[in-house]
Amino acid sequence: MSVPNFVQVTSSTHFQELLSADLNRVSLINFFAEWAEPCKQMNAVALELAKKHPGLLVLQVEAEQQEDITESFEIEAVPSVVLLRGHTLLARIAGGDAAGVTTAVNLHLGKVQPTRVDDYAEKGLPQEQLNERMRALMNQSKVVLFMKGRPENPQCGFSRKAVNLLKEQNVEFTHFDILQDQDVRQGLKEHNQWPTFPQFIVNGEFIGGLDVVQEMADNGELNDVLAV
Repeated sequence: MSVPNFVQVTSSTHFQELLSADLNRVSLINFFAEWAEPCKQMNAVALELAKKHPGLLVLQVEAEQQEDITESFEIEAVPSVVLLRGHTLLARIAGGDAAGVTTAVNLHLGKVQPTRVDDYAEKGLPQEQLNERMRALMNQSKVVLFMKGRPENPQCGFSRKAVNLLKEQNVEFTHFDILQDQDVRQGLKEHNQWPTFPQFIVNGEFIGGLDVVQEMADNGELNDVLAV
């Protein structure tokens, strides 16, 4: 059965046309990848929400196929859901949090009232404690990869490429799943002055993101860094 408010986005232009058609409408943008198992559940949740709420526009965005849209929303992992009213951001829910997505939709459609001042507030660690934790994680081994997911089950294409790069270079490394710790995830962005993941650490020092380290591997510089 066709669900008219459940739409696969085919281009940036298509996406903008859909959003601009009604600037008072709440839209759910579901970023997914075919290879990511958790996305299958979130795709099903998005479809059910579209069926349940005809006034909700549900847009399916294949993250790696629609890179311009993905980058514009700074999506770092799939599945990720963004809620908008027109072009105004209402909520962001990363990971396969079906309950969180459903709650956010009901809240912004006016189906429920918020029970807290901020339903999505995160409790942050004191800065000094966070700095100590980040330093310890960055020094847990000679090479540390801060990624989304685990090496055997990456949660984004960039993390998958990062793992493959290190394996191809026969580099032993440990990893940290930044999806499991929002304090570390946000803290590393500021600490290393680098807004995205994966992040590569050698001898406790940040050396770059995927593109930078790939270039270092291609020109032989990575071997020099690892030899120190």
